[in-house]
Amino acid sequence: MKSGIHPDYHPVVFEDVSTGKRILTRSTATATRTVEWADGNTYPLITVDVTADSHPFWTGAHRVLDTQGRVEKFERKYGKRTPRTGSGREES
Repeated sequence: MKSGIHPDYHPVVFEDVSTGKRILTRSTATATRTVEWADGNTYPLITVDVTADSHPFWTGAHRVLDTQGRVEKFERKYGKRTPRTGSGREES
């Protein structure tokens, strides 16, 4: 392998902000915050919004969407849609 072309991988702690779960892994990402790990060493801390610990696909928790509220919001913003007439289809 060529020297000097590969990124510097170092230990980093990632924290899921919604669940608080932390994982120690290696990454090229850097951080200004640090945290002391169970082994007594201090590592850079990177907070993330979503991980497999909190993502609905992995947890099985699905959100119920308020589709009626979204339609009303759209109509308030852009106006109510009027039905089209003369679509070219004959009703039987």
